[in-house]
Amino acid sequence: MAKLQDLRENYELGELIESKVLDDPIQQFTQWIEDAIQHKEKEPNAMVLSTINAAGAPSSRVVLVKEIDPDGIVFYTNYESDKAQQIAAHPVVALNFNWLLLQRQVRIEGRVEKIDAERATQYFQSRPKSSQIGAWVSEQSKIIENRAVLEESKKAIELKHEKDQVLPKPPHWGGFKVIPHSVEFWQGRRSRLHDRLRYTQNESGIWTISRLSP
Repeated sequence: MAKLQDLRENYELGELIESKVLDDPIQQFTQWIEDAIQHKEKEPNAMVLSTINAAGAPSSRVVLVKEIDPDGIVFYTNYESDKAQQIAAHPVVALNFNWLLLQRQVRIEGRVEKIDAERATQYFQSRPKSSQIGAWVSEQSKIIENRAVLEESKKAIELKHEKDQVLPKPPHWGGFKVIPHSVEFWQGRRSRLHDRLRYTQNESGIWTISRLSP
């Protein structure tokens, strides 16, 4: 195995200059995620979602962004999962996006609110049928005896909905929107002198941009 301290990547693909970014961080984020899609980043909508658990410690996992609103970022999950229960208790989160091919990173902090059930249903029923079945099968984050438990439940739901094109949305499944109050854009640069621009929002909803030392 190679020595970890010898692994290095040269960052020289771009720059991040105040005069060239958009005034609104959601619009700037949208532009960057579109760049990631065009450059064929693997899972360009994947993000690390960090919540606060019952012990007051951070808890992180990777989830997929499915929609971007003018005021926030939407993802979907089981409302009975660990992350959803943690959000219910502490409705603030941190997000991290890492696009290696573009040498870019975005960090977002904000509050969380549920989206309405009708919108969640529309998205749920737009998914492949296999994914809809999976949402019914999974009691996300719960301890199960073995893999066979999932397979048996899957067969039962497939049989029940054999003739259905779409399934009803499970009552325990829906969406969350992260509404940012801080968004940081990071662009790798030479000599580890990276560009970091942070957007922060005041009580009046006005965004200001600050440059951070790398």
